[in-house]
Amino acid sequence: MNGKELVIDILNHKEVPRPAWVPYAGIHAGKTKGYSAIEVLQDEDKLLESLIEVNRLYSPDGQTVMFDLQLEAEILGCELKWVEKNLPSVVSHPLKKNPEIPTQMLKKDDGRLPMVWNVMRRFKEAVGDHTALYGLFCGPFTLASHLRGTKLFMDMIKNPDYMHEILAYTTEIAINMCDFYIEEEMDIIVPVDPLMSQISPKHFAQYFLEPYTRLFDYIREKGSYSSFFVCGNAIHNIDLMCQCGPDAIAVDENVSMIEAKKITDKHDVVLGGNIPLTTVMLFGNQQDNMKYTVDMLDGMEAAGLSITKNLIVAPGCDMPYDVPPQNSVAVAQAVQDTDVVRKLVENHSDSTNFADIKVDLPDYENLDRPLMEAFLLDPIACAACTYMEAAAKSGKEVLGDSIDFAAYQYNNPDDIARIQQLGITCLPSIYINGELKYPSIIPSTEELVEELKKLM
Repeated sequence: MNGKELVIDILNHKEVPRPAWVPYAGIHAGKTKGYSAIEVLQDEDKLLESLIEVNRLYSPDGQTVMFDLQLEAEILGCELKWVEKNLPSVVSHPLKKNPEIPTQMLKKDDGRLPMVWNVMRRFKEAVGDHTALYGLFCGPFTLASHLRGTKLFMDMIKNPDYMHEILAYTTEIAINMCDFYIEEEMDIIVPVDPLMSQISPKHFAQYFLEPYTRLFDYIREKGSYSSFFVCGNAIHNIDLMCQCGPDAIAVDENVSMIEAKKITDKHDVVLGGNIPLTTVMLFGNQQDNMKYTVDMLDGMEAAGLSITKNLIVAPGCDMPYDVPPQNSVAVAQAVQDTDVVRKLVENHSDSTNFADIKVDLPDYENLDRPLMEAFLLDPIACAACTYMEAAAKSGKEVLGDSIDFAAYQYNNPDDIARIQQLGITCLPSIYINGELKYPSIIPSTEELVEELKKLM
């Protein structure tokens, strides 16, 4: 059984010899060949060369072709900010001032889409007989937020009719992308919707259950496989996500794999995840990555959960650009030869100790003015973090010097140390005066300002 056959058997809910290994190497693929994130997201030959190198180095069972949730937004008029070692971010929102919903649908030759199809064809020819290929696109909620900006979160509360209308439009765009991938015979089609963790189950049921059920039914009717990719602490919505009918769900490190698999197993849905991107993959060593992976698998078995059915091991999201390649190799070894690796790392202690980093924590009991703090994974790569930070900054703009504001992100050691020492487990989130106010729920500017005014 090769890797592709293993992934397909898992998606068909069969018992298999081991979990599958799917490294999400988007911009990180460029690292393996010395190309920047900008180069691999804009240059067909460099992206293909990098993907082939990832396939050679990491021995994946499945592999993503393009990990860029801004492709559709760029075509629909959003301006992007490009950086050398990260994904581009959306910096303008066409519907922010003029809410009129467009009628434009995607064409296969729009924007950078032709590059995606060309790379897919060439990559499929090179590795498609032994590696399952994943086609990713921006999910309806995140695309709506790219178009509307943070105003979308107020629409959700105060303007439900408009919310349904804009989601109907972005769902049609999603169907567009599905059709393109199906035409190109992509193996697994994946809407990636980071913001899905940022809403309550009530709003999920109200706004997203029907569009996503339609989307996954459509993919299945066309004879393809699907996965529902979310970021952040989405545990409260996992059951509803399963009810939408995807073949698989992928989660990041905010979600307990044990708790999530208890839910996905009830629905016979495959679970994918969730090696931590920074504390393990970026800052750890090979042994750290091996041990985390083995411990995760052993922990699920100890909880009575099968690791030989409905399980894919993967990074929590798109891997940071600077992840040492040997760390991804280590995860691959731990998944593909677990018994041997377990013996190798049985006496290993974590090499990363962020507790040793000294940080000055605020004296929350004696503040001069209200203090708002945003704790984020990565405000560029993580769309949920982008909009959480934007919400916090908009509140700061309204209140000015009457409040203090700071933002911290889980991709540098000092901020990791701060987050761990404060005992913060939910990212992204907003704290006010040291108290958790918005745990993976993005507030509207008006709501946030009212909350801060209570303390002024």
